[in-house]
Amino acid sequence: MEIRKNVPGNTVTRDISKLAEPTGNIYESVMIIAKRANQISAEMKYELNQKLEEFSNYADTLEETFENREQIEISRYYERLPKPTLIAATEFEEDRIHYRKIEE
Repeated sequence: MEIRKNVPGNTVTRDISKLAEPTGNIYESVMIIAKRANQISAEMKYELNQKLEEFSNYADTLEETFENREQIEISRYYERLPKPTLIAATEFEEDRIHYRKIEE
């Protein structure tokens, strides 16, 4: 998954009226952002598990697991990435999330 550089690392104050413009309802906008954040989180978790699985050896002792430097560096990299909610909110503001409203 490609993480864009223009995503802020910390919480950002956002204008509610601008978030509500595309859908006409702030609650719908927040739900779209939340669903996208869940997708991003699942993708990140899958990628992290794939990378850490390379280091997995079922014969390792607990001490060997904690001493693996490469594994620690990978974990730190993912900890430093912007949170999925911030990524999703930025994507929504940049109109890069495609959604549709299901009519009843």
